[in-house]
Amino acid sequence: MVNPFDVRVMSATDLARALDWAAAEGWNPGLDDARAFQIADPQGFLVGLLHGEPVSCISVVRYGADFGFLGFYIAQPRARGRGYGLRTWNAGMAHLSGRMVGLDGVPAQQDNYRKSGFWLAWRNIRYQGPAAARGLPPPGVALEDAKALPFDSVAAYDRRFFPAPRDGFLANWIGAPGHIALAAIRDGALAGLGVIRACRAGFKIGPLYAADAAIAAALIGGLCERAGPGVVALDVPESNARAVHLAESLGMVPAFETARMYTGAAPMIDAPGLFGVTTFELG
Repeated sequence: MVNPFDVRVMSATDLARALDWAAAEGWNPGLDDARAFQIADPQGFLVGLLHGEPVSCISVVRYGADFGFLGFYIAQPRARGRGYGLRTWNAGMAHLSGRMVGLDGVPAQQDNYRKSGFWLAWRNIRYQGPAAARGLPPPGVALEDAKALPFDSVAAYDRRFFPAPRDGFLANWIGAPGHIALAAIRDGALAGLGVIRACRAGFKIGPLYAADAAIAAALIGGLCERAGPGVVALDVPESNARAVHLAESLGMVPAFETARMYTGAAPMIDAPGLFGVTTFELG
């Protein structure tokens, strides 16, 4: 008997559909996310098919030799409670076998993720509000177009805040036509980095790295000024008190939260400098 359910690697059309599903869930994906996402790991986006019809999806992106990030875990309402989501999950975890895995999941699913070996590291709070007014950079700090900098220096800086190298993804994330990327330069070295992109509704900033809150504020202001008017979202690690205070001081309000979880101890990163995560889907 032919198995009516199958899991396979997504095509470009499948990924576009998954982004639509994510939008329907209220996740508000970026307008140009698909290309950068798929380049990160072309084999890491899976779709579940029931009698040939897409009913579930997951992303399981491999970074470096020993890290992976799970996202896009969605089952269509008509397929829920029938085991198809779990089978898609199992196929995804097999793709990440032998690696530490991270995810940003809705809090209601934390217990289910724990059953699969994930442990809470911190909460991410999505703050959003009108585009922030521009603030001047601190003395000695200049904001420059990150696309014009040597990519090796940008990639090395990103590595301080992310558990594994992700050069292919990062190059496309910074260079995408609809993305604006700014670097804060102090004494000839990177002291901050931020990217803003247009989304189905408004904009999102991510990542946002900075040596201190003043530099983070200047990057937010510069990015918002270049992006234009609109509601802006920033996904802030609650464990970074300076980042939370900055978002609140700019009049942004909590709108959504996720649980950052790992299959093991949280990786060692520059947590005080992480003011905004890149994306809930890919870490």
